[in-house]
Order: sequence, then structure tokens, then C-alpha cells
Amino acid sequence: MVLSALPGVGERLAKKITDHFGDEHQALESLRCGDIARVAEIDGVSPKRALSLARLVAGDSGSFLATKEAERLHKEILLHVQGYASAAATRQRMQLLMPVQDPSKRRNKAAAAMDFCQKSPERMEKIARILKGLGQTRHSTERYERVVVSKRPMDHLKKWCRVLQPGEGETWKDYTVFKLVTWIGAGAPSDAPDGWVVLAANPAPEMVVPERTIDWFRNNQRTLSTLVALVEDARQGHDEQDFLLEIHQAVNGLERLPEWLGNIDQQGDLERIADVKDRLWKLGKSLEASVNEEVTEAMNSAKMNLSGTELLEALSDGAAFQRKLQQATSEVITDAMEAAKQTLAAELEGTGVRVPYSIFTKDWPAKIDRKVIDELDNALGVQLASGETERMLTLAKNLGPLQPKCEQAVRTLVELDQWVAVARWADAHQCTMPELAEHGIQIEEGRHLLLGIEPDPVTYGLGRCAKQGDTQSLALLTGANSGGKTTLLELLAHTSILAHMGLPVPAKSAIVGQVEALHILAKAGGTQSAGALEQTLVELANVVSDPTPKLILADELEAITEPGAGARIIAGMLLAAESQNDTTMMLVTHLAPSILEATGRDDLRVDGIEATGLDADLELMVDRTPKRNHLARSTPELIVKRLVERSKGHAQDLFRDILTMFN
Repeated sequence: MVLSALPGVGERLAKKITDHFGDEHQALESLRCGDIARVAEIDGVSPKRALSLARLVAGDSGSFLATKEAERLHKEILLHVQGYASAAATRQRMQLLMPVQDPSKRRNKAAAAMDFCQKSPERMEKIARILKGLGQTRHSTERYERVVVSKRPMDHLKKWCRVLQPGEGETWKDYTVFKLVTWIGAGAPSDAPDGWVVLAANPAPEMVVPERTIDWFRNNQRTLSTLVALVEDARQGHDEQDFLLEIHQAVNGLERLPEWLGNIDQQGDLERIADVKDRLWKLGKSLEASVNEEVTEAMNSAKMNLSGTELLEALSDGAAFQRKLQQATSEVITDAMEAAKQTLAAELEGTGVRVPYSIFTKDWPAKIDRKVIDELDNALGVQLASGETERMLTLAKNLGPLQPKCEQAVRTLVELDQWVAVARWADAHQCTMPELAEHGIQIEEGRHLLLGIEPDPVTYGLGRCAKQGDTQSLALLTGANSGGKTTLLELLAHTSILAHMGLPVPAKSAIVGQVEALHILAKAGGTQSAGALEQTLVELANVVSDPTPKLILADELEAITEPGAGARIIAGMLLAAESQNDTTMMLVTHLAPSILEATGRDDLRVDGIEATGLDADLELMVDRTPKRNHLARSTPELIVKRLVERSKGHAQDLFRDILTMFN
């Protein structure tokens, strides 16, 4: 697949997308895994456009949800399922769960996850908690100080660093003005300067700008910690079911990720070298002072006994006397200086730098040798620079090959997490996988999940897959206001949408006929003008006369015009729909008798949701499951009766008079 082949994507937009991701493969992978946010970062691509592109790449033709009302119901039920996703990346990817022509692969995935959830609910919840840290990986947009020198063009790196090609006669020495250099190919120095990386002619990509490789792991640590947790979980050796095994297989090859990821911020000896280097001059002064203090304290208690002869010799030979004084103090000074030298040696331990033979220029008063401290400071700097470069290269060498594996693991896990979400949602709402059939729909104890209250279960069927007696392809649904007609219509829509998405449905059991389109025709907003009515009728005619396999769910179409004309129009539409063998249709209406009269037929199916009265709280008592072949009475009489009970004065008298007119 190429981006420019997608509908509405020209060469210009394809180039912008490719440039944003680095190459077309990465762009397509991000679209396939539903990374909508990253696609929407591109100038001129809105989140809605990004979602549309992602759905096209994922294989959605967009033809099943044939009306805006169908799209609305799909969005609402999908949001409900998305609420059980562990991570934002998963919720984003689940936007790609559109109805598809062949949902068999999705059904298998969902069934495996549901089976695991049912058999091991605690393990499923643990996996959900681990996956909570999951997110789409991101590359750093930072430009690095490193300069890449290569005779072969490496333009793809110019986005992140400076890239130079050596000119005729130039050598590596011409590039020593740069602090951080990656030299690729022939002509490299035999002893590379500090901060330089020397690589062969065809280097591993992760080694060219090692800082960028390491930053990728550092910037994605939260997501990568999820992979680490799954690696650790896999090591526990569970009795793995198929779905859990698939999750653990996603992190195969990442067994060393915990070790190397943990090394990123562990500086080890480098921290010690930097610390000693920072304190070196202060340490030298401290050692100088400690030697002088120790010698002074020792000499305060020292005594020298001289005989008369020795005293006369001292007067005649001052040099001899000096030698005796030095002999008397040298041991104290030597011991103090040796102790200072040992202290410095202990500080330098682990830095790779040794203490010189002598660190003082004068015995008394002791004076630290500045030249020695300078040499130590330079040596520590060299060790620090070479150590940082060596450590950086070691990390890049070990982490780099894991990066594509990590990216693939994240994509796989985001997809698997959506099945975790589906399974947890299905478990929370007692959903089951529906059977698929060629025509019709049958729901046993189905529940509308978006009412905000505990739904009453409803059993209903229509079409060839329905129970015996319910196999008609068309039905009129009549009955009480607020009785649940629209709720049943939406339940049928949710069930059909979910089944075509390959997902479980909120019912004890269900059979769903596979169709190419779902048409949901919502209530009109009122009587339409002549032009609007004409357009509506054309649209209706195209829907009902189209032989494409479809499910039509219409809600009070009579509202498009006055009741008498509406009944005749609907009658004609019903008869046209009935003539299409692969069409199933349910129409919610208050004009069933007039419609039947207009058709001249007495064998059309009419179902009714009956209100049986008012309860003690004056609320409607309704049997939500329609009665077959039953014209249900509407509820105005019961509403008026309730108003009689709740009103007072003149209004109550008026409603009482109106109530008598129903008798």
C-alpha cells in the first residue's frame, strides 16, 4: 500500500506524512495501529481527517454505517466499550473498530480474551493493570550537537544533527574543531579524540547518533516499563492460556530489556569520576591543611635533649643542628604526608587515575603541588570523556537492536489490549458472542446499555434467522409513548453494529444476519417544506428499493408530512422494501392502522409494546418485549389519568373531563 493511493491523499499530502514519520512504512504502521494523535500533528491534518485516514488503512470502506444516525449509535456504543481500555493509546486505536465485511478474525480474538477473562479473572485484571502504562512510542525531535562525517550521503540524519561530507584533500584533523563527531568509513584517526565515534563504512543505524538511540529509550520509559513488567510476568511460568500466551509472545526477544533499560540512568564509576573531579582542588587544599595541623599538633608535645657537647657543636655548626632538627621532625611530617596521600588514593579509587609518587612541593609548611592537581584534573577529565563515550556506545549497541522489537511489541500490545477491554466490558455486562446468519436478527434478553439505568431485558426477532413465527422480513412496531420503542430500535442497531464489528453483544444470546449496510432513519424534526420533503422521499426511495443486503430501522417516518399523506407514503416504501429479498426492516410508528389500510394488506406484521397501567407512584407499567401481531394502544389515556391525579383546581377538572372522552 502507498499513501498516495488512499482516497483523498495526493502526492503533496503523502509527502508531508512521509516526512513527518521519516518514511512511508513508519507512517502506514502508525495509521494501522491507530496513532491518531501523531498523524494529527501534521500541518493541515485535523484529528477527524487523521481518523479517516487510519480507518482507510485499516480496511474500512465506510459503507456499513449508511446514515448519520447509524454513525452516532456506533460512536456511542464504541465509547462505552472504550471505557474499559487500560490505556489512552488503546482507546485511540479502538476508534478503528468499525464494522467489517468479514469479522471472523476479530471474533476469534474477542472470544479468546473473553474465555481467559472468564477462567482467570484475577490474572486478567493484573494484565489490565500492567497494560495501563502502555502508550505509543515517540522519537525525540531534538537536534544533537554531534556532527556526522561520511563520504556517503546520509541526508536522512539532517533532521537531527549536522551531516558533512569530506572534501577533496580533507582529513579527520580538519574536523577536530567539533567536539562530538561520528566518523564513518575510511580515513578515521587511529586514536580517536575524546567524544569521537569511529564506525565502519556500513554502521548499525543506532550507533551513528548514539545519543538519539539512548534518548528514545529514556523518553519512552513509561511505555517500556510495561514491556519490562510483561517480561517479568512471563518469567513466572504461568499455566498460560492461548490469550495470555499471545501477550507474552509479544515481548519475546526482549528478555534483556529490563537489564539494559535499568542501566540508562545508572552512571556507576562515571558519577564517581565527575564527583572527584568537582572536588579535586578543594580536596587538595584540605589535605594540605590536615598535614600542617597534624605536624603542628605532634610537634607541640615533642622534646629534644641535647648534651653540652652537642650544644657547643650546634653553635659551631648550624647545618649539623638543622639536620638533627629535621631528623627529629621528618618522621612526623612523612607520616602525615603519607596519610594524606593514602586519603587521596582512596578518593581516586574506581576512577582509573593513580596518585603520583609525590603530591607536595614543600615539607614544612606543607604545600600541595598545583601541577600534580592539574595533571590529576586533566586525567579525570579524559577518563570522564572516554568513559561517557564508551558507556554511551555500549548502551546504544545493546539497546539499539531492541528498539524495533520494542516498537513492534508496543503495536502488538495496543492491539491485544483492545481485546482485554472488550473482554472486561463483556464480562461486566454479561455480553455474549452472537451467531452470524444470512438474514434477519434475533435477540434473547437483550439489554440497551446506554440508558443510564438498569435495562429491562427484551426478546425480539425479525427475518429468516428469527424464531418460528417471527421470520417476516418487515414489522411495524407500535405502542406506548415512553414504552421503549426507540430503545428497542437502538438495541437492534447496537446488536447489529457490534456483531459486524466482531464483538460480543449485550444479550443472553443473539443471531445476527450479515448485511452490507445499516440504515437508521431517525425521527424527523417536524413537517418539512416541499423541497425538503422531496429530497427526503428520494433518499427513502433509494434506500428501500436498493437490492443491497441491509437492515433498515426507521423511527416515526410519518413525521415528515401530515399523518394522512405520511401513512400512504410509508405504505409505498414498505411494499418496496418487502420486494427486496435481502432487506430486513422495522418501522416504529403511531400510524399502523392507516399504513395497513393504505397497503391494502392484512398480512403485514404489527408488533406492540403495551402499557398495562400506572403503578403506585403513577409511573407507567410497560412490558418492554413487544407482543407479536398485536396493535398496542398508545399511552395518552394513561398520561391524562396521571395528570388527573397530579393536578389541582381547574386543570384537574379539565383533565378529568378529557379522560371521560377515552371511554
